[in-house]
Amino acid sequence: MRFGFDKTTLPTPETALPGRDTRPFEVGDRHLVTGNPIETDGPEGFGIAVFGLGCFWGEEKTFWEQPGVWSTSVGYAGGVTPNPTYEEVCTGRTGHAEVVRVIFDPSVISYADLLKVFWENHDPTQGMRQGNDRGSNYRSVILTTTPEQQAEAEASREAYQQQMTAHGYGQITTQIRPLDAYYYAEEAHQQYLVKNPFGYCPLHATGVSYA
Repeated sequence: MRFGFDKTTLPTPETALPGRDTRPFEVGDRHLVTGNPIETDGPEGFGIAVFGLGCFWGEEKTFWEQPGVWSTSVGYAGGVTPNPTYEEVCTGRTGHAEVVRVIFDPSVISYADLLKVFWENHDPTQGMRQGNDRGSNYRSVILTTTPEQQAEAEASREAYQQQMTAHGYGQITTQIRPLDAYYYAEEAHQQYLVKNPFGYCPLHATGVSYA
């Protein structure tokens, strides 16, 4: 952009905001729906999945409603700036996407099940936006926590592309890569739609079934 930073362009390490060494805010202790801790990796044997589907307020609710999901949180990942704030992420100059971190019991819900929820609850062909929410922080992204997740996510993208193509949609733009770092968002954003039941955060599902 001529007069400022283009929020749909990912920054380089040189152009990204510098961030800070420590988090400048509180996150909260317990999940308001599940009652389980927020800042945790969960019980032994549980899995961790990280997804970006646009505005994280509504998407967190989508995941915590799934049977077998033990806890969720919202945060920032996939970018450059360490320990960013929400305001910084919204400038597009951190490189981070708004993401949901899901702790799940694989004996109840599989990673494949979570991928189905991911694909069916947003439009993965929109690039650096979801609906009217425009910017790199709203991009579609899967950040994997194991090599098995990486392979499974890539295979699922191929499978869903076939479904999307059959329904007249274009190329899926979802980025899939290993998780580098996850930064929790501010306490006000955690379980936002419990605290603000009339809050605005639309889903942009296409109606195309994953399988």
